[in-house]
This record gives sequence, structure tokens and C-alpha cells, in this order.
Amino acid sequence: MENIVDRFIRYVKIDTQSDASSETFPSTEKQKDLLMLLKTEMIEMGLEEVTMDEYGYVMGTIPSTTTKNVPTIGFIAHVDTSPDFTGENVKPQIVDYNGGDIMLNIDLDIVMREVDFPELARYKGKQLITTDGTTLLGADDKAGVAEIMSAAEYLINNKQIEHGKIRIGFTPDEEIGRGVDYFDVEKFGAKYAYTLDGSHCGELEYETFNAAAATIQIQGRSVHPGYAKNKMINALNVAHKIHSILPPTKRPEHTEGVEGFFHLASLSGGIDSATMSYIVRNHNRDLFEKQKAEIVRVANFVGEDYGEGCVSIEVKDQYYNMGEVIIQHYDIVEKAISAMNNLGIKPNIKPVRGGTDGSRLSFMNLPCPNVFAGGVNYHGRFEFVAIETMEKSKALVIELVQEWCK
Repeated sequence: MENIVDRFIRYVKIDTQSDASSETFPSTEKQKDLLMLLKTEMIEMGLEEVTMDEYGYVMGTIPSTTTKNVPTIGFIAHVDTSPDFTGENVKPQIVDYNGGDIMLNIDLDIVMREVDFPELARYKGKQLITTDGTTLLGADDKAGVAEIMSAAEYLINNKQIEHGKIRIGFTPDEEIGRGVDYFDVEKFGAKYAYTLDGSHCGELEYETFNAAAATIQIQGRSVHPGYAKNKMINALNVAHKIHSILPPTKRPEHTEGVEGFFHLASLSGGIDSATMSYIVRNHNRDLFEKQKAEIVRVANFVGEDYGEGCVSIEVKDQYYNMGEVIIQHYDIVEKAISAMNNLGIKPNIKPVRGGTDGSRLSFMNLPCPNVFAGGVNYHGRFEFVAIETMEKSKALVIELVQEWCK
């Protein structure tokens, strides 16, 4: 059996960054490099019903070892990494962390400082896998991928462990909100599933944001600045006005817990035209609807000052709070709590300040809470994962499938 660390490091060295601007699915062909590898490894391990469809979804089965009537349980992780920061040429390094700052790259003087990342304190005495400071790590969600694969290999090789039928699934494009656009829930065949896409050890999440994407197009009027009086419409100034009217207290950097936000994810263009891309988030469905109405109202209000055709806005829902579904099947949460308690892991039930594939899957008749995979500081050069947490996540999968047999 392969060491989980070696497996994880192999996976993160494969560039699988997704691309929100792409119109293909998956959004980048390179994601299939890891997906095809996973398919091959699953077959070699001895999993059954291993498939990879034209969209890149990889699925496989660990056969039941019990005569009891238990539901088929699934485990899901995504292979893509965030477009926010490069995932090319990842160089992982193992750090025996004893507190204080971590020098990631002495040549470039890149330091992960404890004062900036106080959560480091909880990892004192642990072994961490970090980046060299020039890329993200990809623990989101290749830690989850490695944990599921390692648990699958263990279960295949230890058939005395009693469990029902287990389905495994790996998806592309989760980071850009398209991860389950073509996911065949009926083919997957699980009654319930768990995503391994959380952070610190013990995290268990069954509530997410309601999410929408808002795109604002601004048509300006470019005129020589020396002769621009009463003629020029600077699209960038229009964009600035829209953003300044939206409440600053509803920006991500000023919110926490279940508080919603407007996040200006990108602004591109110049004087003649500009495009603003927002993500709109709130855990409460009513407040979510009010936020969507608010950004439309602000865009239209500003547009009125500049004339017809200057500002247009499109808002598209992306996913909803999966808690609306999972609360009706709360036994899947209780099973996870029990499995954690069996392993001496203190459950930390909290809402996700984001989304997972499980957000949409839950509304596709596959209730799917999220459990910890171990990554911290996702989407940037300071991402890391504790080896001990990865081992515990693997152990949780093994314990959880047995819990369903009780």
C-alpha cells in the first residue's frame, strides 16, 4: 500500500487548474491527466465498475462485505485547483513545525508568518506539507482525493471490515462552480454521500451559502482627455461608483459566520468598456434574494445617470444552501458525528463559508454533507496540510462505512 503522503505529493505535482473563462467541460483538458490516472489506479487496486465518462467524471465501486441491508454510501472529491493562484510546477515540502514563522523560500524571502496566520498555533508539533511559496499546494482538494484513494485501497485489502457498497467519485471544475454540471447521480447510485473538502480536523459541514454570480457590463465613451468635457464616459469611473455604493460592510473581508457578502472577483476593461464580476453569497435564502435585488438596483441606479445602454447586469444562481435538504436526512450527519467520536475526534459542526459539490448534489437527490480533508489557507502560496489530519480523514472514511452497518 502506498503511503498517503507519497500519494498526495504525486497528485499535487499534476497541474489541474480550472479556468472560469473557458466554455469547455472540463474547463481545462489537463484536469483529465489526474482523472485518467485515478481511473487507472482504481482498476489496479481492484475496485469494480470503474468508469470515466466524456466529461471526465471518474466513478468506482468497493463491493459490499455485509449481508445487512445498508444504503450505498458515496465519497466525492474534486481534482481541480483554484484559478486564483498558479498550480503549475508545485514543489511540496515537509516541515516539522515547532511554532513560529515558516520560511517557505529562502531565495525569494517568502515567509509564512504566525502573526498573519494565527491558526498555525494549533499545528505546533505536527508535520506540515507546504508549498515553496511560488504556487498554491492543491490540498483543496487533492488532500480529499488522496484520503479517499488511500481509504479505498485499505478497504479493498481488508475485506474482513464489514461495510455496504461504497461508491467513489472524482469531479472536475468544482472551483469554478461547475463541478456537477453533468454528474450522473443515477449512475453514481449512492443514497447518501460525503465530500471530503473541508479544512481543520473535526470539521463537519452541512450548511453552505446560497450563491449567485453577477456580471455587470459597462459601455463607456472614449474621447481624447483634452477634449472630453461633457462627452467622455469613463467606464472605470462608472465601475468605481457601483462598487462604492454597495455597502463596504458586506465585503468578504468584513464578514464572518453566516454573514453574507458581495465580492468583486474581477474588474477588467478601460475607458471605453468594462466588466465587473461579482459573487453574491448568503446562508439565509430570503437575505440572499434581497442581496441579488440590491446589486441589480444599484447597477440600474448608476446606469440611469449615464443614459440608456451604459450599464447592464445579469445575475445567475449557482447553488443553494444544502442544509435545506440535509436537515431532512439528518442521520447522515449523526453517522459522521458518531464515527468521529469513535476515533477520538471532536466534531466541529459549522456552516461552510463557501460551497462544495455537495451543495448542488444535495438538490439533485444526493444529500451530501462535507467533512474535513485537512487543507488550510486554500487558494494561495501559504496553503498547507497537516499529515496527521490527512491520516485522520482517511481513518474517518474507514470508520464511517462501518458505522452505517451498525
